[in-house]
Amino acid sequence: MPKKNSTRKSTKVVKRQTATSPILELSDSMIRSNIVESDIDYKINHHYNLSPTQQAFLDTIQKTTNKMCIVDGPAGTAKTYIAVLAALNLLQKKEVDNIVYIRSIVESASRHMGALPGELEEKFAPWSMPLVDKLDELIPSYKSNNLLTKGYIKCVPVNFTRGLTFRNSCVIVDEAQNLTHNELTTILTRFGNNSKYMVIGDTLQSDINGKSGFNSIYNAFNDYICIEEGINTFKFDSSDIVRSKILRFIVDRLGEI
Repeated sequence: MPKKNSTRKSTKVVKRQTATSPILELSDSMIRSNIVESDIDYKINHHYNLSPTQQAFLDTIQKTTNKMCIVDGPAGTAKTYIAVLAALNLLQKKEVDNIVYIRSIVESASRHMGALPGELEEKFAPWSMPLVDKLDELIPSYKSNNLLTKGYIKCVPVNFTRGLTFRNSCVIVDEAQNLTHNELTTILTRFGNNSKYMVIGDTLQSDINGKSGFNSIYNAFNDYICIEEGINTFKFDSSDIVRSKILRFIVDRLGEI
């Protein structure tokens, strides 16, 4: 009598892929245990003459006593540039283990990008371009690509931050004027040990129809008690614009409307 085949439950083995994109691997731990010296061996090409306010922001965020800087300023005031510059300095000095870039997107927490994880990198790529642009401006492109590929620099859509904890990280929150109060609260409450936050935005350019929480967050942390806790605020104006002379004129005129 032929032997009866035993019924076995099919088990699908899913191989975990090594991250090869700047998109953040979603896990609760953001700690990099080993930094390879050659990976963070890069020469930073800092080429702007910073205004006193810009220099104060750059110097402050790199102090060991500082935990967070919130910066409000118009377009062209090098907010993202200075944030990435400071983050690269901190990574090179091993004061942080990684850089996390959180960018406002049109479809944020309540307007999600879609549920197909395979398409996440492709969907978020346009919003991570300002980071890549600043990286390539400051360090050789092959070095920035290496930092992104190996996970030293990670990008994450705002609606993927809930449940994460950023430890030993330099977190850049870009285009913060396009985040609601609840979204900013979610991001700020991800703060873990030995991390630094840079929250940068422009109250003149909110795209979410009066729902921005950036101004209220800025005002909430704009006092001497917060400074004692290691939280500083900075306000840039048209005199801090480095992008072009005509932009200074445009920003001034727009401010009169």
